[in-house]
Amino acid sequence: MEAPYHTLPFNASGKRGLSLFTCPYLPNKASPLPGARTPVIRVYVDPELGSEAFTYVLADQREGTIHVDHVLEYNEDPHYMWELFVHKLTVEVKKRLKESDVPKREIVRRLRTSPSQLYRLLDEDRASKSLHQIFAILHTLDCDIDLVIKKGRKREVIEWAAEQSAGANR
Repeated sequence: MEAPYHTLPFNASGKRGLSLFTCPYLPNKASPLPGARTPVIRVYVDPELGSEAFTYVLADQREGTIHVDHVLEYNEDPHYMWELFVHKLTVEVKKRLKESDVPKREIVRRLRTSPSQLYRLLDEDRASKSLHQIFAILHTLDCDIDLVIKKGRKREVIEWAAEQSAGANR
């Protein structure tokens, strides 16, 4: 974990192999923000947060924390983005299930599965689930499913971070 200058991003390597992830000081993720008069003087993986975040200390002794999820999301780590996609999909399935008149027993019967398997599929914290089964649940609930692929917005975030870095160097 390092923070070379107050205007540059954090560099972090983690459990996902030898990948090096960067994370700029985005205002919605980092607070307080470092500045020319308050550079980062120390960065460490925070054991109080289960080593799932890092804390940085500014020259004026204020502290800020950035969770590893923010770094993975910013870098669009494929594994993390998959987990996020499955989580969003699961939340939507649960919402549709709640709004539906179809009993869970009927869904279990139509899917030819067990109640415990259905509850595992509906568990938002489990990313290892079959998309086939998720789509089958949605189909059972009479939902049409379309996959929409959009161009990402990461470029906009990178351009914003570059503008902020250039502005701080003036």
